[in-house]
Amino acid sequence: MFIPATSINEVITSLENIIAHSIQSKTRIGYFATLYLSVTQSIKDGIDKGLFQNGARMEKLDVVFANRYLQAYYQWQHKETCSACWAYAFQETEKASVLIIQHLMLGISAHINLDLGVATAQIQAELGEPLQNIRDDFYTINTIISSYTYKTINDLNKVSPLLSLMGLHAQNSTSVLIQFSTENARDGAWCFAEELYDKAGTDLTAAIQQRDQNILRLGKSIVKQQGLLAFTIWMIHLFEWKNPQEIIAALSANKKQHFTVGKNV
Repeated sequence: MFIPATSINEVITSLENIIAHSIQSKTRIGYFATLYLSVTQSIKDGIDKGLFQNGARMEKLDVVFANRYLQAYYQWQHKETCSACWAYAFQETEKASVLIIQHLMLGISAHINLDLGVATAQIQAELGEPLQNIRDDFYTINTIISSYTYKTINDLNKVSPLLSLMGLHAQNSTSVLIQFSTENARDGAWCFAEELYDKAGTDLTAAIQQRDQNILRLGKSIVKQQGLLAFTIWMIHLFEWKNPQEIIAALSANKKQHFTVGKNV
């Protein structure tokens, strides 16, 4: 049975356990978890330093937000039904042909585009506060997410030395992979929270399920490319590191978490 985290420290411990298990079992699920651990540690630091308007509320949001990912991970590991967009993200980690950046983006998309809006609306409803009360802190937490996301992507050059070839397709306005933006995902998450805030019961469930299917389609668009972009991805993949242990270590470099890993192959 899934036991949800009750504090941000428990979230951090759960993420560390996922990463440790990914290293031991050499699975790519640890890629997103490594990024998410850095984000969560930074949010904890922000709460401790008074960065947010309401630190206690922010910890509640962080925990509810994280538990959606942690529960999806538990359900996937135990062959239970989870959100469709998360099931697709986890399924793709079993494929060596998917780029590291695509694995990260699948996790980011599912967590921000689906989970963040659900968690934000849920917290404000439980507190009996207007949704607008959390707007400033919502945007602050997303600034942290965006900062670590861009830093991680910039750090990918070590493990994906030809990743810069993506720049050749910068003008491709039809590819979600090229045009994906955490800012757009954040704005969409806020709009989704507004949509959910006044809903309850079957209306709430239906809205979440519909959003889940939309984000599933978005995730498939991140992975499935055609034409010259597909060829570029194939070229990038040829020179990417292949050992998940070494990749997780590289993604963890210069961050707070450190793990023992095997040799890259």
